[in-house]
Amino acid sequence: MNTSSPRATADSVDSVHFRQALAQFATGVTVITTRLADGGFRGLTASSFNSVSLTPPLVLWSLGSNANSMPIFSGNSHYVINVLSAEQGHLATRFATRGGDPWEGVEYELSRTGQPILKGVSAWFECHNRSRYPEGDHVIFVGEVELCEVSPCPPLIFHGGQFRRLA
Repeated sequence: MNTSSPRATADSVDSVHFRQALAQFATGVTVITTRLADGGFRGLTASSFNSVSLTPPLVLWSLGSNANSMPIFSGNSHYVINVLSAEQGHLATRFATRGGDPWEGVEYELSRTGQPILKGVSAWFECHNRSRYPEGDHVIFVGEVELCEVSPCPPLIFHGGQFRRLA
């Protein structure tokens, strides 16, 4: 007896409606940072962050396949995932906006491998760029955590297309 159901086609899901449904899932907000070959830095805002494994310590995040920073994050050996605190909505906006220098006036320190760690974050994870998996219009990055730190404080939340704080 065949118990499988016929699959809907990808065209059967309206992308606007799909995005609205996804926006109902509240997530934390991160800024992923890395060092460029010329010594400069790159950073981007991402809410697609999740744990994968405790042993070994693995986390994941995703980046649009056509993002201009794809070659940088694909080619670098390390990056830092900075988990933003409730007071850092301005950093989320800054690193999500094109144009200008998002690093201007931003306080940071360098990790042991020279990656920028944003000051005031609630946690950070320095990751070895372990693997990448192309899926749909994004690439899933799996990072092996080599070092992390926590500084508990209220989180920045993304829900309904807006940055929010816990009540």
